[in-house]
Amino acid sequence: MPANIRDLLTPAAADAVRATILDNNPGMSQRIAGRVLDEALKFVAACATNHDQYLQPSRAVDEGWHALILHTAVYAALCDRLGGFVHHFPERPDPSRHDPEVMDNTVALIAQAGYTPDGDLWGAPGRELVTVAANCVHSPCGGPIDPEKVCANKPRD
Repeated sequence: MPANIRDLLTPAAADAVRATILDNNPGMSQRIAGRVLDEALKFVAACATNHDQYLQPSRAVDEGWHALILHTAVYAALCDRLGGFVHHFPERPDPSRHDPEVMDNTVALIAQAGYTPDGDLWGAPGRELVTVAANCVHSPCGGPIDPEKVCANKPRD
């Protein structure tokens, strides 16, 4: 994986995805939209290399993931480059389901991949740095790539 997470996209693709984040979140600054995109890229990279783990984005990171997915050709090429397609299984947000251990594991796996997580964008529900339009939060147990696998760190419901 590249040392700079943004190297996973061309500058034009990054600009297009950032514009989608901004379009979906009126009033968000360009700087914050760029940070959201970077964290979404880190999240997808961690998912692609940890198929058997239960990973969960924050709502802010999920917003960036949604924007990436909307750019289907960009997203497909990104997943190909990372070694596997990372599926998105939306689930309506419910703060009572928030599992800080899963979020901590996700952030740790991002760091293990060689990237520095932006802690401000990995807040628990109700403690997010920014309010975003994303209205879902994570993939089901089974991992983001293979929903039939049993998670190594979370029992299947």
